[in-house]
Amino acid sequence: MNIAILSRGENLYSTQSLLKAGLARNHNMEVLDPSNCTLAIENGRSVLYYCNEIVDDLDAVIPRVGASNTYYGSSLVRHLQSMGVFCVVEAEPILQSRNKWTCFQILSNSNVPTPKTILGNAYDVEAMLEKFGEPPIIIKILQGTHGEGVILAETYQSALSTIETLRAAKVRFIVQEFIAESNGADLRAIIVGGKVVAAMKRQSRSGEFRSNLHRGGSAKSITLSPKEESIALRASKALRLGVCGVDLLQSQKGPLVLEVNSTPGLEGIETITGVPISEKIIHFIERNKQK
Repeated sequence: MNIAILSRGENLYSTQSLLKAGLARNHNMEVLDPSNCTLAIENGRSVLYYCNEIVDDLDAVIPRVGASNTYYGSSLVRHLQSMGVFCVVEAEPILQSRNKWTCFQILSNSNVPTPKTILGNAYDVEAMLEKFGEPPIIIKILQGTHGEGVILAETYQSALSTIETLRAAKVRFIVQEFIAESNGADLRAIIVGGKVVAAMKRQSRSGEFRSNLHRGGSAKSITLSPKEESIALRASKALRLGVCGVDLLQSQKGPLVLEVNSTPGLEGIETITGVPISEKIIHFIERNKQK
């Protein structure tokens, strides 16, 4: 098959891992930088140009759409879908998972448990904050990634001033309960084709509440409990994501979905668990193209 990886970073670990996995299965692999793509509608048909050359021979695409390129990247994926190309992750699920509020609305519609969350444009800020009880609380901008745009407000006044600042800057955000019992840890599950293929527990470094590895967190390979696995799978199904990362918090109420990532990084979890996730993504494409 002819398989393309949509990525602006050909030398990034995830891109290279996917390339090697596809080549090992004797597929024709290439990396397409979205910034070199031109989308066109000609004679009522979707046409794609790459560096001014028509691309019309792709069987499948693996989107690696960065947060800074969400709009154009998802538009490119939608364009490829209209051309009949199998996309590992489709355009609408990318957009829905990137917007934290939209994501939580979809999860709630499927009864997937999440932390208490309120959209930041509440009429009465003081009444909104009272719904969370005593601080701390978490404030997140809607489209931040890798722990960016996540604020821990440890006092009522800190939360109030942060919300006022974000509103003045016209930044969209959500307010979320702080799960103290998680102790700065979360679980990352990678799902491919409706199955959890790898999972790890991430622990934040001392003095940091975010567990992201690139912020100095540590991680270890784990096996999810049956309930954790079930909730992670329900989240991926609700968002219609063939491949994704689901982040869970362990709370007194049971597992809670914190975030769903449509383009999860592969370096940390492949290294820590030893699971060749890229190979599993290639197998997922092969199964779907055989249908």
